[in-house]
Amino acid sequence: MSQIVTKVFVRVRENLRGQTMTEYALILSAVAVVCFLAYKTMGGQISTLAGNIGTDL
Repeated sequence: MSQIVTKVFVRVRENLRGQTMTEYALILSAVAVVCFLAYKTMGGQISTLAGNIGTDL
C-alpha cells in the first residue's frame, strides 16, 4: 500500500515540476516580447540619448 502512495506522490510531484517550468517559459516569453517592443518603440531615443551623453563627456 505504501508503494502505491509513494508512486502517486512521485507522479504528482513530477507533473507539478513540468507545469512550473512551462509557466516560467511563458513568463520569460512575455518579458522578452515586452522588452523587444520597448526597444522598437524607444530604440532611436535611447541611441540619441547615449550619443548626447558621449558628446557631453
